[in-house]
Amino acid sequence: MNSLAEKDIQIHSVTPLLHSLALSKLMSTGTEVFIKCENAQPTGSFKVRGIGRLANKLKKDGYERLIGASGGNAGLAISYASQVIGMPCTVFVPVTAPKNSVQRIKEYGAEVKIIGNCYAEAEKYALKEAEKQGNAFLSPYDDPEVWKGHSTIIDEIKASLPRKPSALVVADGGGGLLLGVLQGLQSVGWQDVPVLAMETCGADCFNLAVEAKRVVVLEKITSIAKCLGASSVPPYLLEVLPDFNVTSRVISDETALESCIRFADDERIVVEPACGAALAAVYGGVLSRLQIEGIIPTFTTGPVVVIVCGGAGVSLQMLQNWATELNIKFP
Repeated sequence: MNSLAEKDIQIHSVTPLLHSLALSKLMSTGTEVFIKCENAQPTGSFKVRGIGRLANKLKKDGYERLIGASGGNAGLAISYASQVIGMPCTVFVPVTAPKNSVQRIKEYGAEVKIIGNCYAEAEKYALKEAEKQGNAFLSPYDDPEVWKGHSTIIDEIKASLPRKPSALVVADGGGGLLLGVLQGLQSVGWQDVPVLAMETCGADCFNLAVEAKRVVVLEKITSIAKCLGASSVPPYLLEVLPDFNVTSRVISDETALESCIRFADDERIVVEPACGAALAAVYGGVLSRLQIEGIIPTFTTGPVVVIVCGGAGVSLQMLQNWATELNIKFP
């Protein structure tokens, strides 16, 4: 077994925090908007932060192979992290995963097994494989090490932002990013900063859990935002939620996709519909309405920060195909 004193290899990159003139103009309350560009990570999404941290730990714990399950972005992060730290890995991928993401997972050196109709089914096979000697299951969202890794986003925002933000916007799927953001806020003394968690209808396990005050398991993911497609959130998220100021909102696939298309025009950045859920907080007027209603305060002078979580499972052709499917105009 390796020594715990062995130094971790940093797998994620420090990403840009940029002022967005286009998004700022859309805020009826006059609030400035900054974007944290997690699309600039080596694998195209924030997931490499937490997964990279957990991969380092599992290697130091003496495991010989990483096992994961993913609808795309987490699989890329697992495969990339394994390559960087020099560990073999196997990723179980559902048949619904984007083909271009699956190909990239293979290119990073992972063994890929395509099985199951959704993430939950692929995960069952992965957990079974992880029972073998020397194997370790790497959860993409339900592990304290993953949350700690994601919390570095807040460290970077604090280091770059001239003042405390008035709100943060995140896309929420399995709860890993949201938990990381909350831990980061607590760590830097920003626990009172409001957080707006956005989901799409049909991939809204967090909103349903908030409404029910308990974990709710989705039977099926019906949204096109497959990377928000966790069936449930970690119970721990609901335990810590009362300690923070978190607002949950759900928007349609159409609104998420329209936000992706407008963002591509405005910022020349292409992102998945899962990320479009966060962008819809501004493009769809959700954030401005919450400020006007007093749910998210406007008395602070700080800007809003939208975490652009990214996503590698997207292309212009895919955006156009989704637009055709949803009867949305594509430029």
